[in-house]
Amino acid sequence: QVQLVESGGGLVQAGGTLRLSCAASGRTISMYHTAWFRQAPGQEREIVAALTWSGDITHYSDSAKGRFTISRDATKITVYLQMSNLKADDSAVYYCAASPWIVPARGVMDALSYDSWGQGTQVTVSS
Repeated sequence: QVQLVESGGGLVQAGGTLRLSCAASGRTISMYHTAWFRQAPGQEREIVAALTWSGDITHYSDSAKGRFTISRDATKITVYLQMSNLKADDSAVYYCAASPWIVPARGVMDALSYDSWGQGTQVTVSS
């Protein structure tokens, strides 16, 4: 497992932008699949975006497509989630996750595929 620390959450008005960061502690995640999930009060955790270990294949939920971008920096230590045109429905705690391998039957969009999780960062979008 790898330690992950999220940052960048906060309060933003609808239509605004935020960039979340997920830093791996003490090691690179160049060989890890990574993803962002979110969980709103009373709701199940849901996938937002995923990035394969190669860094060049991305997957997005329908709600994130066209508005959010997942990326990894050149040092391969930090993963980002750039969010734009934010909506009130995007309000949630956002979690970063990583795993060195993915069960093919589950895929990168399944929370059960990941064995390392951050503590989460709160995003609140005011309408």
